Amino acid sequence: MEHIAALLLVIGCSNTMADCHELQVPVSVFATADQCVAERPFALGDVQGQAQHIVGKCLAVDPALEDDYDQIVWNVRPDGTLNASLAISNVVMASNAARPEKDYLRQQ
Repeated sequence: MEHIAALLLVIGCSNTMADCHELQVPVSVFATADQCVAERPFALGDVQGQAQHIVGKCLAVDPALEDDYDQIVWNVRPDGTLNASLAISNVVMASNAARPEKDYLRQQ
């Protein structure tokens, strides 16, 4: 399996930057960061016309955490700057300390 080194995030916004959403591009994952950077202008061209203002950014993927990332956290500032990162949510697993399946073993 090939590792992912970079993810291309493309966001489309209204002219005022108040309403933004992710845009789908033909290729969004790359084996190297350089490939992502090289593809970025073409991807932005592919989505031209889908929003009034379009921004994109290549996000580095830590190979050790590649399978753990489950969120892309992003924000477009009023000046058009895209702040984005990959994140791992703090998932909490519930557990029941009492194990009812073993209750039948108790001595009465």
